[in-house]
Amino acid sequence: MSLTMHQATIPALTRILGALSKLLDKAAAHCEARKIDPSVLVNYRLAPDMFPLARQIQIATDQVKGLAARLTGSEIPSYPDTEVSFDELKARIAKTIDYAKSFTPAQFDGSEDRPVTIKAGTNDLNFSGSDYAFGFVFPNFYFHAATAYNILRHCGVEVGKRDFLGM
Repeated sequence: MSLTMHQATIPALTRILGALSKLLDKAAAHCEARKIDPSVLVNYRLAPDMFPLARQIQIATDQVKGLAARLTGSEIPSYPDTEVSFDELKARIAKTIDYAKSFTPAQFDGSEDRPVTIKAGTNDLNFSGSDYAFGFVFPNFYFHAATAYNILRHCGVEVGKRDFLGM
């Protein structure tokens, strides 16, 4: 039996989302122990031209819900991007995991060849389902997940590679 698109995408992406949620728990504990206002970390960015932690999480979740919807031919749910706390970010992650896991493996059948078009500014980017998943979503998702991790690590939250990997 060959690897299905569902097997190759949803478990890996939702595992890292779960790990991000646990990283946010560690960030909250870090802030509480050190009397740091949590909004400092939620709004922290590694460089002036980079997005803050909250936006990194929002984009990572957008990648997962977009993949699940596009590969199953479903409507992409809209999230308002208004999270300002660890709890709100964790709720967004949980909602995204639930959404991604709501699809059956059969709904992904044939999605490797399904045409996928996304808007990038004024341009349309056209992919096959597999090129979209592995050449667009995975790199973007892992970039934003790793950047969220790096923000927390840079701010002194005691996290390591195993935390990022969800181990």
